[in-house]
Formats: sequence, C-alpha cells, structure tokens
Amino acid sequence: MHQFPPQQIAIIGLGYVGLPLAAEFAKKYRVIGYDINPQRIQALNQGIDRTLEVEKELLLELITKGKQAHHTGLICTHRVEDIRAAQVYIITVPTPIDVHKKPDLRLLLAASATVGQVLKPQDIVIYESTVYPGCTEEDCVPVLEKHSGLRFNQDFYVGYSPERMNPGDKKHRVSQIKKVTSGSTPEVADYVDRLYASIISAGTHRAPSIRVAEAAKVIENAQRDINIAFVNELAKIFHCMNIDTHDVLAAASTKWNFLPFTPGLVGGHCIGVDPYYLAQKAQQVGYHPEIILAGRRLNDGMGYYIAQQVVKLMVHHEIKIKGAEVLVLGITFKENCPDVRNTRVVDVVKELQSFGIRVEVADPWADPAQVAEEYQLELKPREALKQYDAIILAVAHSCFRDWQVEQYKKPNGVIYDVKAFLDRSLVDGRL
Repeated sequence: MHQFPPQQIAIIGLGYVGLPLAAEFAKKYRVIGYDINPQRIQALNQGIDRTLEVEKELLLELITKGKQAHHTGLICTHRVEDIRAAQVYIITVPTPIDVHKKPDLRLLLAASATVGQVLKPQDIVIYESTVYPGCTEEDCVPVLEKHSGLRFNQDFYVGYSPERMNPGDKKHRVSQIKKVTSGSTPEVADYVDRLYASIISAGTHRAPSIRVAEAAKVIENAQRDINIAFVNELAKIFHCMNIDTHDVLAAASTKWNFLPFTPGLVGGHCIGVDPYYLAQKAQQVGYHPEIILAGRRLNDGMGYYIAQQVVKLMVHHEIKIKGAEVLVLGITFKENCPDVRNTRVVDVVKELQSFGIRVEVADPWADPAQVAEEYQLELKPREALKQYDAIILAVAHSCFRDWQVEQYKKPNGVIYDVKAFLDRSLVDGRL
C-alpha cells in the first residue's frame, strides 16, 4: 500500500529540530527541506546554520548531493511547490505559548495547511511538534482534509513521533536518542517506525496510539520542570537557613537513587512551555492540575527572585541602587548554545530595570540582532565592558571561565552566580 522506502521526504520547518532531522534522513534518502524564511534557506544553501546544530562541511555535502539528483541528499527551499513530489511529510515547526500561557497552534496549523495544498493519495504526514494529547487528530487532521480535499485514513494517513532534540548537545544527536513512533493505522504505525528505525541507531519505541505518543512527550518535560521547581524551592528555603544549596545537593547525591537536578532559570522551547500544553488539555477534560501548574509558577518566578537577591546584596554593600550599573553574563536559555527562545534571563533584566538599575548584557553565543528583535536588548561585546556595581553569571557558557569575571567588578561590587559555575571564593551569593 505504502512504498517503502519513500522516494522523497519533505521536512517542514528547518530550525533546531527540523534541520538536524533533515540532515540525518538525507544521508539515506532524498530530502526536501522547506522553511518559510527565505533568508534561512539562503544561509543553509551556503552551508551556514545559525543554530550550530549541523556542521558546515556535512551541510554542504548533503546539499551538493541534492543538487546532483542523487537518491540521497538535501534540497533546501522556501517554495511550496518544491515539496509536492514527496510521499512523506514531517512537520517540525515550533509550538509556543501565547501571552496568556495558552498553547499557540498557529504555526502548526499553518504548516498543516501548507502540506494540505500538496497532499496526494497515500501520502503520510508525520508530526514531531510538541502538542497535547489529541491535537494531531483533532486539530491538525481537519486542516489537512480541508486543504487537500482528501479523507483521513482513506486517502492519506498521519503519524506522530515527538522530537527529542537537546539544542547545543553534541553528545546526544538525533540518531543517538531513542525515538517514540506512532501511526493512525497499524500499517502506518509500522511504516513510521521502520522509517525512523532506518536512521536512529538508538532504536525506536512504537507507541500503541498517536495520543499515547503525544502524552509521552509532554510528560517528559513536565517531569523535568517539576523536579527543577523542587530544587528551586529548596534553594529559597536553604537561603533562609544560611545553607549553601549546592553543598546540600552534593551530599544528597551520594545516594544512588537521588535525582541530580540543580536550581536555576527554566526557559527554552520545551521545559518552560510543554507543561502548559498538558495543563490546557487537562482543564478541557475537567481536571485542574495542581502540581504541574505549581511547578510552573515557582519556576516562572525565579527571575524575580534572583534579581531581588542581587539587589539585597547591593544594599548590604552600601551600593546606591537607582542608577547602579549591573552586568548580566549570558542571555541564551542554556549554556554553550545560541538559542534565546523563551529565555528567562530577561526576567532578571526587567526586574533589575524596575529598580532604576542600568543593565548591560554580554553573551558571545547569542545573535545580537535576534536578541534586539525579540527582547529589545543590546548585547555588549567583551571589549566594550567596563566595571560594574554587580555582575550576574546567568548562563554557564564555558568561555566565561576564561573571562576573569572579577575584573569587571567595582571594588565594592558584588558577583552573583546563578549556576554555581564560578570559583566560590569569587562570588558574594549564588542560587
């Protein structure tokens, strides 16, 4: 019924998830990578990946093969018509939350409409975007039907295989992370599983339904969020007791089954977002989640808490708060990664600014234009830094070890280490 392997695979969305997936598939199949951003496509065709997830040499090699009409290789395009020849469409667009912290499906539904325009009988559409249980069949499939004129599970089929990308992680690559797969019929589920198994060396886990696979994804990140919320609350408690949280965690971690979570800011496109998808669906079916939302509230308040602790330290050092100058090191949501999506470092910056403090931010990993566009913040290059009343190490980029951070502190200034990254003798406070 379905030709295996497919002659062509289309990947919709070439960001942190889509591009590495497209590159992995392109080693064995002919892949059409589609993105609505022409500038992104132009850069990729030159071997430039601003996400730093795919090396230039590999990217150019795959694109060269794609141009030479090999059975393998990658073609990057922003033209919808170019993906019409595919038999399998894999959608990897972002699924953020809106200002009210509700699921924002606009990009997902727009991508579904785009695929619907070129969908043909017997085609399979696989979703990787994180959603709540039921979203694929209840929200996306009707869009595919509307724009294609085809009937679900008669003319076309869908699968769901949640992305498990970890931006910036060079150890756990696409092929090295076990993949959950599912399909809208048993035959399609088998097809989807075989397709991913052909490129995933870590193996696959075939879920019994699409809804199970969707649910598995959201609880992975909700679980991490709750565990981090727990240690964040511990950090607040131990601060009141004048106990160093990291000393406590180091001692507790000597037990074999203690979970190694550390306190900090919880941002990014997954952990700080996915619990809201599960909470939204839970409320729709009549259950009000308590632990999930409590964890979210606590983690969302950590930027405010950190800023408050820094201000208290400054007061203790008799530093005048209004007009004081503070340097924040790091704006990305995690270390050694250029991803600034949903970074909670901005919460620290905004709270400090509310005191009349002048804040400067430095981050060699982040794209200054992207930070300016998304957060209206100017990134300072290292050579433009001076001395400050306070320094906050917000992101543990490896390069900051070589910066000699203490040289940017005024004689009576303070250093606050969010990540317990710096030598303890240098800092005045840490989370």
